[in-house]
Amino acid sequence: MPFVRIDAPRPGVALVTLDRPERMNAMAFDVMVPFREALEEVSRDNAVRAVVVTGAGRGFCSGADLESPGRIPGIDGLTVSSIALRSMELLDDVVRAMRRVHQPVIAAVNGPAIGGGLCLALAADIRVASEAALFRAAGINNGLTASELGLSYLLPRAIGASRAFEIMLSGRDVGAGEAERIGLVSRTVPGEKLLDDCYDLAERIAAFSRPGVELTKRMLWSSLDAASLEAHMGQEGLAQLFVRLTTRNFEEAIKARKEGRPPEFAD
Repeated sequence: MPFVRIDAPRPGVALVTLDRPERMNAMAFDVMVPFREALEEVSRDNAVRAVVVTGAGRGFCSGADLESPGRIPGIDGLTVSSIALRSMELLDDVVRAMRRVHQPVIAAVNGPAIGGGLCLALAADIRVASEAALFRAAGINNGLTASELGLSYLLPRAIGASRAFEIMLSGRDVGAGEAERIGLVSRTVPGEKLLDDCYDLAERIAAFSRPGVELTKRMLWSSLDAASLEAHMGQEGLAQLFVRLTTRNFEEAIKARKEGRPPEFAD
């Protein structure tokens, strides 16, 4: 795919790389369309148990490409207003595509994640940052709103309302250390160790039951939209019963623990 690479660095792990380093992996349509397709491809690949997303070069994603935005597909005959709507729908669907991936998605944030790049990082299930990572909600700096591609939904849920309001309204940079402190990322590691750290985490996740992992991911995201604890607990209970009653995973876990070996979940 142009500007996007899919690799298999370890068994069960897919690495999806935004590969336009000369533009800091900016969100040109020529990049985002194949990126969405790559996410859909790895989601359908049943050999993949966890996905790592990163950027080539020194940046994760620098947001909108203002100089070379690329061509929007399927706009022949449309007016400017309709083209604008199609543009936002396409970019919004990239964020939705990350959420729809069956497997857990780990963002290996290797450098600046600015504007839409911050949105991509937040759409991942887990974020691990290198010491060079930097986050900015850039829309406000450009005379626009800071809310785009789900940012005003995702950021408050990641770090709390007050911090999200401050970061989005001030347009200031958040470095890797602060990002770890406020919970924007799980942890910060040296740049040369970033991908190996993410692969180790991906392999640990991949060792567990497929439905157990996939349903846990769904339940975590569902909890952010739940109207009440009572409603969400009902969903959680059904998910737990589904795996418990349709697999022998629990019995295998108990047996493996007694025998002093890792469990082998057949699902």
